[in-house]
Amino acid sequence: MPDQDAAVKRLADYRPCSFATDLDLSFNLDPRETRVRTRYNVRRLIDNGQPLVLDGVGLKIERIALNGETLPADCYQQEPERLIIATPLATTFRLEIETVICPEDNTALEGLYISGGRFCTQCESEGFRHIAFSLDRPDVLSRFEVHMEADKARFPTLLSNGDLLDSGEAAGGRHYATYKDPHLKPSYLFALVAGSFDTISDEHTTPSGRRVKLHIHTDQGDAQRARFAMEALKRAMVWDERVFGREYDLGEFHIVAVRDFNFGAMENKGLNIFNSSRLLADPDTATDDDFEDIERVVGHEYFHNWTGNRITLRNWFQLCLKEGLTVYRDSEFSADQRSRAVKRIKDVQALRERQFAEDAGPLAHAVRPDTYTEITNFYTATVYNKGAELVRTLRALIGEENFFRGMGLYFRVWDGQAVTVEQFVECFAEVSKRKLTDFFRWYTQAGTPHVTVRGDYHPSEKSYHLTVSQKTPPTPGQDKKQPLPIPLKLGFLAHDGRQLTAQLKDTKAPQSEFELVLDNESTRFTFEQVESEPIPAVLRGFRAPVAIDDGLGVRERVVQMAHDPDAFTRWDAGQNLMTAAILAEAAGTPDAGPPIDQIAGALARELQHADKDRAFTAVALRLPTLVRLIQFGDKPDPEKLFHARNSLRRKIAETSKQRLEELAAATDADPASTDQDHVAKRALRNTALDLLASLGTEQGALIMKAFEGARSMTERMGALVALAQLEGELFDQALDQFLKQWQHIPIAVDKWFAVQAVAPRADAAARVRRLTEHNLFELKNPNRARSIYDAFGARNVRAFHAADGSGYEFVGDGIKKIDPINPMVAARLAKLFEPWRRFDSDRQSKAHDVLRRLSSAGLSKNVQDIVERTLQQ
Repeated sequence: MPDQDAAVKRLADYRPCSFATDLDLSFNLDPRETRVRTRYNVRRLIDNGQPLVLDGVGLKIERIALNGETLPADCYQQEPERLIIATPLATTFRLEIETVICPEDNTALEGLYISGGRFCTQCESEGFRHIAFSLDRPDVLSRFEVHMEADKARFPTLLSNGDLLDSGEAAGGRHYATYKDPHLKPSYLFALVAGSFDTISDEHTTPSGRRVKLHIHTDQGDAQRARFAMEALKRAMVWDERVFGREYDLGEFHIVAVRDFNFGAMENKGLNIFNSSRLLADPDTATDDDFEDIERVVGHEYFHNWTGNRITLRNWFQLCLKEGLTVYRDSEFSADQRSRAVKRIKDVQALRERQFAEDAGPLAHAVRPDTYTEITNFYTATVYNKGAELVRTLRALIGEENFFRGMGLYFRVWDGQAVTVEQFVECFAEVSKRKLTDFFRWYTQAGTPHVTVRGDYHPSEKSYHLTVSQKTPPTPGQDKKQPLPIPLKLGFLAHDGRQLTAQLKDTKAPQSEFELVLDNESTRFTFEQVESEPIPAVLRGFRAPVAIDDGLGVRERVVQMAHDPDAFTRWDAGQNLMTAAILAEAAGTPDAGPPIDQIAGALARELQHADKDRAFTAVALRLPTLVRLIQFGDKPDPEKLFHARNSLRRKIAETSKQRLEELAAATDADPASTDQDHVAKRALRNTALDLLASLGTEQGALIMKAFEGARSMTERMGALVALAQLEGELFDQALDQFLKQWQHIPIAVDKWFAVQAVAPRADAAARVRRLTEHNLFELKNPNRARSIYDAFGARNVRAFHAADGSGYEFVGDGIKKIDPINPMVAARLAKLFEPWRRFDSDRQSKAHDVLRRLSSAGLSKNVQDIVERTLQQ
C-alpha cells in the first residue's frame, strides 16, 4: 500500500501565500503545440526568505527570465508538479516564463484541451497548473490580461474572462483578441475558448441601468436548442436582483457548450463553460427533467458570480462555502419557478439517496473537512447537498429576516476577498446577536444525526409530553459526536385528520404549529390544552439533514398521508409505509410490516384527487428506490429487495389499474410546453406507466403504444423506461426505433445507452458489456462513459450488486480502462463501491477482490485515494 499520509493535506497546516501576482498571458494557439508566455508582476507579501514556488504539471519550459534577463538553469529547479525559483528575490520583480503544451493530447480534460475541434479550459480545482506555472491556490487573487492568437478559419471566435480590449488580424491567416478582467480572481476561475460556434444573443438590463449583453455559444446547428437556457439565465438574473440584491458586474456574459466536460458546468468569471447535456434542450431531444436540470444549473453557475467568484475561498477546505451556499440559492430559485413542495421533496430524495449513504460509509467526511488527499474527490454530496441543507438550517434557526441581513453583511464585508466558513457564519451571529458556536459544529462533524421522537398523551389532563433525542453514529476518524442544534417545525393532527392546536408549556397561547430547537442529546416538550391524542409531525419542510424515527404506526401515517398540511410530511408518511412493507417482505416476514392493502388503498385515494396537484401525486406514487432501500437493515439483499418492491408495485397497480390505464392512454394537448401544468401531467402519466409495467407483459401493448405515439422525449423515455421492466422483445424493438431516429443527437444517444444500463433485467450484466463494444460508445467522452458505467453502478442496484460479482467486475474493468484517459471520471466510478460492507459476506468478498486488484494496479492518485479509503475498516 502506498504511503498516503505523505500526500495528505491538512487544514491545520494552512499558511497564507508569501507572494501575490498579476498575470499577463499570451497564447499562440495550436492543437498540437500551444505556446504560452506568462508575464508575472510579483510582490512579496511575507518577508520570510522563502523561494518562489510555482505549481506546474506537464509543462515544457522554453525560457525563464527575471526582470528581463534570461535566468540560468542553475537558478531554478523544475520538479514533476512545481517550479522553484531559487535565486534571491527582491520585494517586487518581474518574471517571464515561456512554455509549450499539447491540448490535443489532454484527455483528462483539466487545463487547456480540445473538444469537438475547439479549445476550451477547465481549471477548477487545480487545472490552471496544466496551462502555466502559477500560484494555483484559491487565496491568491490576481488580475489577468489575456492575449490569444489562432487560425481565423478554424477558430473564428476567441473568448476569455473580462472585457474585450482589442482584436484584429494577424499574419498567416491568423487573428488575435485581448481580454482584461477588471476583477481580481483566483487561477481556478480562468477560462479561454477558441473555435467556431453557432451563437444566440440577448440582453438584460439591471436595476441600476447596466445593459448586459448575453451570449450562448454551441455546436453549429444547436443554437436554437439553447433558447430555454437563455430564458433561464435571464430569469436567474432577475431573481438574484430581487431576492439577494445582487447585480451582474460586467458588460457581457458568455456561456459556451462543449461535449467533453468532466462536470455539469463551470462558473468562470463572465465565461461559463457548460457540459452540453446541461444546456441544450428542446422537447424532441430533452425530457422535462432535463429542462428542470438546465434551469437549475444555469442558475447555479450564474449565482456563483457572487457566491464563489466575487467572494471566493481561502483554501479548498472551504469548498462548501461556495458550493453548498450556491446549491441552496439555486434550490430556492428553482422552487420559485416550479412547485416549491415538489422541489423540496426532490431535494430530500437526493440527499437521502446520495448523502445519507455517504455519511454511513467509509468515505464519510465533514461538510468542511480538515484533511484531504485529492481535492477533486471532495466534490461530493456532503459538500454540495448537505452544505446546502446547512444554509437552510441556519435560516430556520435565526429566522428569515436575520438570514437576509446576514447575507447582506457577508456581501458587503467580504466582497473581493478569499474567506472561510467561520467568517461566513460570523456574519449571521453578528446580525442575530446569537452565538452560533454550536451551529458551526454542523460543518465540522461528519455523519447524519438520528432523531428519535416519542410521545405520551394524558387524556385526563389533555396534556402531551414529547421527548425528542438525537444521536450521531461514529464516522471514520470521528468516534465521538456532540449534539447539534436541530430546528424542528412541529404540528399535530387528530386521528380523524383535523389539525389540533396546543399550548406549549410556559407560553401564552395555543398554536397550530411550533418552531422548536433540539440542541441537547434529549429534550422533553410539554403541550397543554390538547383536545385528543395527537399525531405529531416534527420535521415539516425538512429543516435539517437528519434521519427521523417518530415511532408512528400504520394508522397514524395513513392519516398524515391524507391530511397533513405539509406536503413533505404527506409524502414522507407514504415513503415510510412503503419502505416498511418492502423491508418486511424482503425479510420473509410480511406480517411484520404494514398491510399492503392499506398502502395501496391510501395511494388509490391520492390518485383519485390527483387533479388537485398532479406534480405531487406523481412523486407520491413513486416507491422508494433500491438505492434508498439498501441503506436499511443489516446485510440487505438487493435481489430480495427488488422482488419485494415489485410485489408492492403490483399491488398498487392492481388496486388502481383502471385509473392508471386512463392516465397512460391520455395524451398531452401540448407536448412541447414547459408550462408546469403540462409538465405535471406528463410526470403523472409516466408514473402510471411505471406502475403498470409491474403487471408484466399483459401491459406490453399499452406501453408500446405509448412509446410509438410519443410526441416528446419526456413521453418517449417514460414509455421506454417502462418497457425496460418487461421481459421479452418489446424493449429491444423500441430501442431499435429510438436509435434509428436519434443516432445523430449525442445527448439522445446517451439516453439510449443509459436506459439499458439501468434496466433491471435478467440480462443486465451481459447487456452492458455488449454496449461497451457498440460503435457509438467512446471512453474518452465523460458523458458517454458515464451513460453506461455510472448509470449501471449507481442506479442498477440489483445488477451492480449481483450475488455472482459480475457487476463489480464490470465496473472494476471500466475503472481500469478509463483511468489512463481521465482519472477524475475513473475516481467517481470507484466511489460506486462505497456501500460494499453493507452486504453479505459473499458479496463483500467479491467486491473486496475487485477493490484489492484496483489498489495494486498502479492507478492514478485520484482512484488510489478513493480505493484506499473505501477499503479502510
